Amino acid sequence: MKLYNQVAALPFKEGPECSICLITSRETGRWILPKGWAKAGIDNFEMAASEAREEAGLTGTCLIPQIGNYHYTKKLHTFASITCEVDVYAFLVTGELTDWREKNERNRRWFTKEEAATLVDEPELQLILKEFDFKHHSARAS
Repeated sequence: MKLYNQVAALPFKEGPECSICLITSRETGRWILPKGWAKAGIDNFEMAASEAREEAGLTGTCLIPQIGNYHYTKKLHTFASITCEVDVYAFLVTGELTDWREKNERNRRWFTKEEAATLVDEPELQLILKEFDFKHHSARAS
């Protein structure tokens, strides 16, 4: 089975509690991370940061290395789907835009990491969210 590679940002805010931003998908309205296709010649962490800006209107710092990956089935149309492997990068949010490329196509909302884990469909992503150590990643960004 061929895997198609995507990259995602796990947007988080510093503070006493971990806040994680999820967005809705355009097709189904389910809660997801900002993500997109990996592109030749562009580092995956840079693509993840770009997706956070385009899809969620977030600015900040994408941290490396990746914090994990998950798999999901992407429906292409009624009769075809592919399996994607998504590399996830912690993304320390420093700003929220009031206007961005996909603002009218998605909802953006902040959740605790526990809430976020219950809202996403993919079990591997649920685990990444539950185990996310935001204090460790905040310290790395400094």
